Amino acid sequence: MGVTHKVVDLSALERVYLGITSLVDTGIQMTQEFSAPIIVPFRNGVFLAVTVAYAASVGVDTILYGAHGSDEENYPDCRREFYKAFEATARLGTETQITIDAPFSNITKAEMLKRGLGLGVPLHLTWSCYRNGPIHCGTCESCNNRRKAFREAGIQDPTEYKT
Repeated sequence: MGVTHKVVDLSALERVYLGITSLVDTGIQMTQEFSAPIIVPFRNGVFLAVTVAYAASVGVDTILYGAHGSDEENYPDCRREFYKAFEATARLGTETQITIDAPFSNITKAEMLKRGLGLGVPLHLTWSCYRNGPIHCGTCESCNNRRKAFREAGIQDPTEYKT
């Protein structure tokens, strides 16, 4: 596709979120459903800021943002009004006409899985778990959402779970 793959180390953010979220602090209980301990405040805003900075520096005018409709209810930085406001801010901050496009924002995770299957996406290689390990934990909120999406999509879940 002619796309440059760039990895940016954001591990220093662990110090920002330590004591705030179970996603970086093992002393905070990981929950099985949506709750305050799994929230990483403005996480997608941080990702978008880094992405906008890189895109503007190399002359890219469109960013594809992976937010999907299933996350809108609980995560404000997955909502259309957020990423469109961020797009306006990016344009002001870079003096470009950069666009943030979220092609999955109006569909559910189950619908995304169906599309992915139709496109031949190797779903067994995708990752959802909030835990850091060799396989999905099977109990965190994200693993539970993944299982639910596969069920709703009517697709056999190829994911290996610890439990």
